[in-house]
Amino acid sequence: MNETVNFKTLLASDKPLTIAILAMGGQGGGVLADWIVGLAEEQGWMAQSTSVPGVAQRTGATIYYIEMLPARGGVAPIFSLMPTPGDVDIVLAAELMEAGRSVLRGLVTPDKTVLIASTHRSFAVGEKEKPGNGIGDPTVVVGATDFAAKRTIAFDMDTLAAKNGSVISSSMFGALAAADVLPFAKDAFEATIRGGGKGVDASLRAFNAAFDRARAKPRDEISASPAKRFDAMPETTGHQELDRIVHRLRAEFPEQAWPLLFAGAKKLTDFQDPAYAGEYLDRVGRLLTLDRAHGGEGRDYAFTVQSAKYVAVAMAYDDVIRVADLRPAAAGLTGFARRLVQSRTRSST
Repeated sequence: MNETVNFKTLLASDKPLTIAILAMGGQGGGVLADWIVGLAEEQGWMAQSTSVPGVAQRTGATIYYIEMLPARGGVAPIFSLMPTPGDVDIVLAAELMEAGRSVLRGLVTPDKTVLIASTHRSFAVGEKEKPGNGIGDPTVVVGATDFAAKRTIAFDMDTLAAKNGSVISSSMFGALAAADVLPFAKDAFEATIRGGGKGVDASLRAFNAAFDRARAKPRDEISASPAKRFDAMPETTGHQELDRIVHRLRAEFPEQAWPLLFAGAKKLTDFQDPAYAGEYLDRVGRLLTLDRAHGGEGRDYAFTVQSAKYVAVAMAYDDVIRVADLRPAAAGLTGFARRLVQSRTRSST
C-alpha cells in the first residue's frame, strides 16, 4: 500500500547562525574561524567552517564561512558551504577595504547583518602600484558600511592587538564577544582561547582590550588621507657617520625639507649604508639648486620637499631580495644600526 509522504514535516525550521570572516594571509582568519567553531561546539552547538582562499589582493584575501545550530537529538544538520548574499548574520572584516568588499558582495544587509571591522589599512596591489597616490578613499567605505549594515562595530583592531603583543584575530574575537550576537558568555570565549594553548596570555590581553573598546562604542576618526608622522631629527645619533648626515642635512637644506629628508636618509641607510644616504643627499641637493634658481624659496621649497620623498622611494625599491633581507631584522639590530655595522665590516675587509 502506497503512503503519501508530507515532505514539509521532514524539513527542520531551525535557521542556522551564519558568519563570514574576510581576512588576508597572516591575519589569523583560520584561527578565528577555529575559535568560533570550537566555542560553539563546547556550548553544545553543531558548527561547520569552510574557506575559499583568494590570491588577487596582497597575500590573498580569504573568505571563511561558518554555520552553527544547537544540537537536536544527535541529528547532524546539513550546512551550506558558501555564504549567500543577503543571508549572513555576522561579517567580520580584518581590514577596512575588506569590509567594503563584503558590502559589494551583498554579504552585508541592513535588515540582518552585524558588521565587525577593523579600520586599519593594508594596501592592495592596485593601490601600491600607482606612481602617485593610489590609495582608496576610506571615508567612502565607512559611509557605505554605516548604510548597509544593521549595526557596525569598527575600530583599529590591528593596532590594539599589536599593543598587547598579539594579532588581529584575538581582538576581533573580543569584539565579537562584546557585540552580543552569539548566545555565549564572555568566559566561554576566554575558555576557548585558553584551550588553544599557544600565546594564551597575549591573546587574552588583546581579547579583553577589544571587548572593552567595543563596549565603549567610540568610533575611530577616518580621513581620506592617512596621517603622516615624522620622527624628530636628533642633535646627535651617537654614531660619527650618521651624525655627519644629520649635520649636513641641517647645514645644506631648508628647514621645510628636514622631516622628509631625515626620513629618506634613515630609509636609505637601512636599505644600504650611510654612504648611500650621502648619495641621496647629493641628488636632492642638485634638485635644491634648481629649486632655488627658479624661485623655490617663495614657494617654501615645495619642489625640494617632494623630491626628498620620491628620490628616496626610487633609491630604495623593495624587491624580493630586499624583502628577504628585512625578515631577520626583528631578531637582532634595528635596520639603521645593522646597516652601520655592515658598512663598517665591509670597509675593514
